[in-house]
Amino acid sequence: MNRVVTYIVHFAIILFGYAAASLAASAFLNILFLASLGYAPVQAHPAATASLYFSIPFVALFVAYFGFMPAAIVILIAEILGRRDWLFYALAGAGVAGVFLGLVDNVRDSPFAVTEASAIMAVLGGGMVGGIFYWLAAGRWAGSWWKVSTSPGPSGS
Repeated sequence: MNRVVTYIVHFAIILFGYAAASLAASAFLNILFLASLGYAPVQAHPAATASLYFSIPFVALFVAYFGFMPAAIVILIAEILGRRDWLFYALAGAGVAGVFLGLVDNVRDSPFAVTEASAIMAVLGGGMVGGIFYWLAAGRWAGSWWKVSTSPGPSGS
């Protein structure tokens, strides 16, 4: 029973990490978009700042949707291998973003196709930020559920 609870808790941590990664990648993309329009934090209109409260979670839904399958594969590999370094997750996040870019590029009529170099770099950067935030939330404990408890059992006497 204790092992099942450990699995459920670790699965919840993975889901929390994925949600944090999606929100971080969305925030990165939103801030880059505002910066590309020329808004600086000093001169940002209060409406632009308030709109981030809606747009960041809304875009995070798309980020989570489009990155789910490649991210699930990366998370599974990281859990099996017990990878706990931030660089692995940053590069894996860029890889997940690259898979997304490759998939939407294959669909010619896709409204999500990204063709400009600056936009491609922004998406890859968002993937890296998402990977780092996944590492912060859940990746530092990857593979910890594999370890067998070494506590002494009942002695039998």
